[in-house]
Amino acid sequence: MTERAYFDWNATAPLRAEARVAALAVMALTGNASSVHAEGRAARQTIEQARAQVAALAGAEPRNVTFTSGATEANMLALTPALEAGGRKEPRDRLFVSAVEHPSVRCGGRFAADAVETLPVDANGIVDLAALQAALARAERPLVSVMLANNETGAIQPIAAIAGIVHAANGLLHVDAVQGAGRIDCDIGALGADLISLSSHKIGGPQGAGALVRRDGIHISEPLIRGGGQERNLRAGTENVAAIAGFGAAAETARLARQADAARMAALRDRFEAALKVQTPAAVIFAADVVRLPNTSLFAVPGLKAETAIISFDLNGIAVSSGAACSSGKVQISSVLTAMGVSADLARGAVRVSLGPDTTEADIDLLLSAWMRVVSSLLKSHANAA
Repeated sequence: MTERAYFDWNATAPLRAEARVAALAVMALTGNASSVHAEGRAARQTIEQARAQVAALAGAEPRNVTFTSGATEANMLALTPALEAGGRKEPRDRLFVSAVEHPSVRCGGRFAADAVETLPVDANGIVDLAALQAALARAERPLVSVMLANNETGAIQPIAAIAGIVHAANGLLHVDAVQGAGRIDCDIGALGADLISLSSHKIGGPQGAGALVRRDGIHISEPLIRGGGQERNLRAGTENVAAIAGFGAAAETARLARQADAARMAALRDRFEAALKVQTPAAVIFAADVVRLPNTSLFAVPGLKAETAIISFDLNGIAVSSGAACSSGKVQISSVLTAMGVSADLARGAVRVSLGPDTTEADIDLLLSAWMRVVSSLLKSHANAA
């Protein structure tokens, strides 16, 4: 059997051992967290412990953490006109999202379509701050949503600077911190954000759990899911206690190991990119001119199609992804690269390599060896077809 190496951590991270232990321990128990008997209280204690662990990852107060089914739901919960700050019941009148956001943000959440505006980015995918300032002048109480780090390129946004501009315009800032958590600092206070979204399975927790984290003074007056008083009346429905427990354990492990993991992943990523450029000088590494996540590399080679390359990688024992894999599993041209001004021909060939804490030097060797086989085969096919 072909030896395999996993390089799709940005899509989903393998379950951490600590998260597996925590989730399985809960699965062995019985009890609804809303019940007052001993079994119910034990489930409630598990949730509150996880809430404290996730809060610590985000530098927030546990009372400001709302558990959801994932980051998509957290984004939808956050993107509503019914946001209150400092007790002022003044609905947000306009939503501004960057052109490189996740589809769950670009869809506009619970804002009317004509109340949503897209902010441009530069060639590295960084939000145009001058355009942001000009846009905010068109709203009285804006809400702005900009991700901490891009899931495709890894480019890190200047969130603190964006927060200053937003708050000066009487606005609120939501940050999708899904890709940054556990890899770079995502302290809500240091970022200057008002709300941040997190995902369990991106940091090695179980799938099916996420969280919306608020700073003090931010209130959501209209829940997304009604029908019960769970999560302080912000998210109705019986909690997924096992997934939440695993999320908490993953959050704690990621927080404690973040700096060491980031340094090691950055060294491995840089080694891969240096070898890639030597082996394939025509390769283009996107957002290479700005600070990126330590684990992410998005690249393309003129003449290669991502869909074919990914299949070839898979046959060679390597799991990678395209710049934009849609929900159906097909490869499409990345809206992120389109927003960055990348030509359709080049964007069509974008391949993403994303590393994790368990990635090894041997894995990089396998990746580079597979790349040489993939690129030589596909470029030869391309030349013959031309």
